[in-house]
Amino acid sequence: MSATLRLTRNHPFMELRRGPFAIELDGESGGSMDKIDATVEIAVEPGRHTLRIRTGRYSSPERSFHIADGELVNFRTRGPLVWPVYVASLVAPNIGISLKRE
Repeated sequence: MSATLRLTRNHPFMELRRGPFAIELDGESGGSMDKIDATVEIAVEPGRHTLRIRTGRYSSPERSFHIADGELVNFRTRGPLVWPVYVASLVAPNIGISLKRE
């Protein structure tokens, strides 16, 4: 049996960095999220995994998670919403995309 990883790309107002987000699961490509307000579900094997979201040179911090057989794990991601974060992400690309577990 397998488990499910659900990723939601969501923003309350306006995302300053648009375009597709690449999903990196355990260091390998896991697909992409092309639209804002999109949800993607990925079947994964039970166990420990790492997740990162990328767009161009920008990436989220790597997040580790453990998932049990038949379990659903949710993460929410978005690009920067305010100008100070957007400008700071030009110097520190790893703050350009947020990724948090729900």
